[in-house]
Amino acid sequence: MEIIIKKHSFLQYFFGINDNILNEIHSNFETILKVYENRLLIEGKNKDIIYKYILTLQELYDKDILLSETEILDGILNLIENREFSYDYLLKKDRILAFRGKRLRPKTRNQTIYLDMISKNDIIFGVGPAGTGKTYLAVAMAIKNLIEKKVEKIILTRPAVEAGESLGFLPGDLKEKIDPYLRPLYDALYEMVGAEKTYKYIEKEIIEIAPLAYMRGRTLNNSFIILDEAQNTTKTQMKMFLTRFGFNSKAIITGDITQIDLEKKSDSGLIQAIRILRNISKIGIMEFEKKDVVRNKVVKEIIGAYEKMGEKI
Repeated sequence: MEIIIKKHSFLQYFFGINDNILNEIHSNFETILKVYENRLLIEGKNKDIIYKYILTLQELYDKDILLSETEILDGILNLIENREFSYDYLLKKDRILAFRGKRLRPKTRNQTIYLDMISKNDIIFGVGPAGTGKTYLAVAMAIKNLIEKKVEKIILTRPAVEAGESLGFLPGDLKEKIDPYLRPLYDALYEMVGAEKTYKYIEKEIIEIAPLAYMRGRTLNNSFIILDEAQNTTKTQMKMFLTRFGFNSKAIITGDITQIDLEKKSDSGLIQAIRILRNISKIGIMEFEKKDVVRNKVVKEIIGAYEKMGEKI
């Protein structure tokens, strides 16, 4: 079988750095790829599968939709495990968010479902292992809603310390006490709108970053609210947070139930909330899996190794 290569640069992109992708195909599929001028010849046991896969990648490439090497290798992994590998969801323009000249798009099918849930629901739970994009995509959607004037304010919150909210023993003022715990949220904002604009938004109270305890007694209208590290909220804290929800607002709750730092894991408000709110309309629950991790390939292997041992990550 052969594929006519429209752009020679596609081969360099597809084969990967140091031919990593090409080597993965050769070693895992008993398939050989050979290049003759503008033709890519596919020989071997699984040539039909690889043929269809490369055609899909070339179609995306022609539309300037470039996948990372990790994403391409994930597609190969899906083939190895006999899973669906279609990238059709990447072709939908409404899945692409633009910040500072960069295009941000979902990198897995579950990330696409997550974005749909955020668009259609008032309260969304994003639960799963580290590296699945649950918090990053939530911040991206918050910025998008703010820019489009669908909300007036973004509120980012999380439990201030892993086992509670006792900040008194820490040095410095309130901001200095809580900033280390909120750093992942700052990092996402810096990447999307830049540090200078982030600080301007914070100064004007358009973006508010605060520990969960400071949500008590408030009603949050016209806001996009994100509760991060929600696995470490108690049942009382989670109920308090969910009842702050006001008019024209959207709340996203993210967490990883394998990383609960409370003394009793059964006290986690996230676990209870998912259980009792699952069937309420306008509430979406996205449960990410190991396959949705979009960090270095070895991260998936680390998560898998811990899961096999029954250990938390």
